Amino acid sequence: MGFFSFLGRVFFASLFILSAWQMFNELDATGGPIAKVYNPKLTVVRKLLSSKSGVKIPAINVRQFIATLIFLKGFGGILFVFGSRFGSLLLLLNLLITAPLLHDFYNYRLNSPKYNALLNDFVQDIALVGALLFFIGMKNSIPRRQLRKKTPKSKTN
Repeated sequence: MGFFSFLGRVFFASLFILSAWQMFNELDATGGPIAKVYNPKLTVVRKLLSSKSGVKIPAINVRQFIATLIFLKGFGGILFVFGSRFGSLLLLLNLLITAPLLHDFYNYRLNSPKYNALLNDFVQDIALVGALLFFIGMKNSIPRRQLRKKTPKSKTN
């Protein structure tokens, strides 16, 4: 059972680790191709938060944002392979940040092709969030240290 659990974690984490590796290889002075996707979306989020909070929020450096995502995916994925709860929390944080930004189905008309594709990808990310929450819940339900039962000593007179 332990080997299959490890193998499952390797397969699950490979999605994040390979994605982080690809983002790292494409990273350049401007942030790479993914920066073109994130830059307008981060600008919209910044303006929305500024208008709702009444506080001017400074511009988000897209290259630093992408470097943070690479760290969350890569380091979190490696830690997750070894069964770390902290690694699963890093992956969970990555998904909670990126899913609503990348898959903004809410900006498109219902039943348009783009809406359906983005909604499908968003639901897949939510399924990954559910798997990580399940993993965290299972790690919390297993006692950290198994106590050995002491056998009672028989008293002889």
